[in-house]
Amino acid sequence: MRHGGRARGGSALWFVVFAVAYGTNVPTPLLLHYRVDLGLSSTALTAAFGVYAAGLVPALLLAGPLSDRIGRAKVVAPFVVLAAITSLAFLAVPSAVWTLYAARFLQGAVSGVVFSVGTAWLAELWPDGRPAQATAVALGGGWALGPLVSGLLGQWAPWPSVLPYLVHVALLAPALVLVWRVPETLTHPRPGPLVNLGVPAGAGRAFGLVVVPIAIGVFAYAATAVNVLPLELEPVMPGVGVAVTGVVAGITMGTGVAVQPLVRRLGTTWSGAVALALGAAGTAVGLLADTSGVWQLVLPVSVLLGLAYGICLATGLTLVVRLADPTARGALTGTFYACSYLGFFVPLLLATVGGGRFGPGLAGLAAVSAVVAVWLATPAARRLVSPRGRPAPAVPDAPRSATPPPPA
Repeated sequence: MRHGGRARGGSALWFVVFAVAYGTNVPTPLLLHYRVDLGLSSTALTAAFGVYAAGLVPALLLAGPLSDRIGRAKVVAPFVVLAAITSLAFLAVPSAVWTLYAARFLQGAVSGVVFSVGTAWLAELWPDGRPAQATAVALGGGWALGPLVSGLLGQWAPWPSVLPYLVHVALLAPALVLVWRVPETLTHPRPGPLVNLGVPAGAGRAFGLVVVPIAIGVFAYAATAVNVLPLELEPVMPGVGVAVTGVVAGITMGTGVAVQPLVRRLGTTWSGAVALALGAAGTAVGLLADTSGVWQLVLPVSVLLGLAYGICLATGLTLVVRLADPTARGALTGTFYACSYLGFFVPLLLATVGGGRFGPGLAGLAAVSAVVAVWLATPAARRLVSPRGRPAPAVPDAPRSATPPPPA
């Protein structure tokens, strides 16, 4: 396959991943509408994010190994079509609560397939050190713009529960064309098990003790900023709650994209500790916002937790490339994303711990984050993921920042 064809295919796939990522957080600001229309409690709303993870985690674990067996294109392309169908399914949510959970479950399955297999596919189309950062930009850009546009439309545009989803379907239209033009990279797929975590022999301790905590931090912090605090502070944001939720989501995810070059400066043996420390600080400020009722504090919280989310994502993806056997890259990538999306259960956990209030759970999350940050900074933890003594990584120690695809 010619290099030019791979480069064009990588750019097309990058847009496909971005377009699917855009849709995953479109419903987030609209939850405040659904709360009123459907009479849902805070716990019921946060459960919608648990349902998303329930659809996503099995898809992550199955899609990667399946794509290693039959090829990337045969797995990804049908789920891009399903992404458009899922966004249209959300149009029925105001009429019945079960449609919210069903649509979120489908959205999770779509995300699990496209994100895990798409990441591995990009790594094969752009084998020059770009994939980890390129993926983080595509995902983070989509996750940021989706809720930002949705929040503004949901607050002030006509058809607030309809128009945001139609915008996403329009964005998916070119993706539906482009995905069929991305060249297949596994011309001779190898048979393998249907369920394969992809963790190489000898890398189990490094993955379990270092990569897994970093992975969980990805969405534990993003969900806390975007889902927990706006829901908790909505009573003191009359008339602007939907818009503020969208802005908070945009800042959180956008900060996660902007911080990617910092991972290269820090080095992946230190960046995990920095990310968890930022997560602890952001959660502590979030607790202050919750107890004081000063909703404006969600803006600095979104920056701190956005930094934590972005550094966790880029660090984890870089470590996955370092640890993975090239023949099982899709499987290990899926396992990483499965661990990261466990963070979507954090809002439900926080609400459960506090009996419907998030304050006690926020305090616990801040404390746990600080403890894990200290562990990741220890020489023992850093040695586990140090490239010394391991096979040469497929990419440099951290993603390159000189030639990433342009942010969306």
